[in-house]
Amino acid sequence: MRWLEPYWYRISPLHLVLWPLSLAFAALAALRRLLYRAGVLAVTRLPVPVIVAGNINAGGTGKTPLVIWLAWMLLERGYHPGIVCRGYGGGAGTPQRAAAGSDPGVVGDEAVLLARRCGCPVWVGARRVAAARALLAAHPECDAVISDDGLQHYALARDVEIAVIDGERGFGNGMLLPAGPLREPLQRLDRVDALVVNGATLFPRAMLPSGRPTFEMTLGGRTFYELLNPARQAGPERFARQRVQAVAGIGNPQRFFNHLRELGISFTGRPFPDHHAFEAADFACADTDAVLMTEKDAVKCERFGSEKFWALRIDAEVDLALGELILHKLGK
Repeated sequence: MRWLEPYWYRISPLHLVLWPLSLAFAALAALRRLLYRAGVLAVTRLPVPVIVAGNINAGGTGKTPLVIWLAWMLLERGYHPGIVCRGYGGGAGTPQRAAAGSDPGVVGDEAVLLARRCGCPVWVGARRVAAARALLAAHPECDAVISDDGLQHYALARDVEIAVIDGERGFGNGMLLPAGPLREPLQRLDRVDALVVNGATLFPRAMLPSGRPTFEMTLGGRTFYELLNPARQAGPERFARQRVQAVAGIGNPQRFFNHLRELGISFTGRPFPDHHAFEAADFACADTDAVLMTEKDAVKCERFGSEKFWALRIDAEVDLALGELILHKLGK
């Protein structure tokens, strides 16, 4: 379905062709929600509070940087959180822990990044309930669970729902899959506890539901590290007057490329599909002095990288009022 993404963010006759399929998708999604609410499908409540950070769009919106921020916010407030995620891009079916040195081909690229950036355990699994139970069994000290994505994973009861919105791309054409990027109708946002807009200055507030707490998030970073020697770091000035290639296999590659331009770096950009399984052959023709990439892509390129390969560390800056709202919801 990745080939459809460019059509989700522009007007195309293809929308009319796919519109009947979108209606069928909407009906199935509504039936599924109804079955969970009616108790026909089981909902599991964990013995600790659950925070879900997800979205209603297919593709990346900035969830993972927000999850990192949430984990450290809870740690600083005295909690001992754990993180569960699907492990998309990996082959893990049964629950297992993701560590800093785990194979991203097994646990997924985002899980490895979370394990490196967060000071808490990370578990992956095809079913979040099973992954969360395994997490709590292995780490009984955990007193909160953060689910990276999973807004539509209704089998796991949640205490706080956060929907992340891409301020640059918004909701595209506003249609459901496959004609548009939406997993659920926009009305789903009326039921979340908080909206987080990644790049809020670009997003028209009129498109957001009224009455929902809304918070701004920006992603920033100026520090690059060498893949073969992460202790070796550099600022954007290092790449001045160099032949630079930038690659991005994330949900919105253009966001990464725009950020590099804001840092004053001239480069040739190569977008790849989200969670692309990079191989050395992807860089065989790279006649460059430096290859720049995201942290998520870097975990998949370390095994064949060279001294030319650099990753940009990105951190989320989030309205602190979001943390206060979450702590209030958790009762602390």
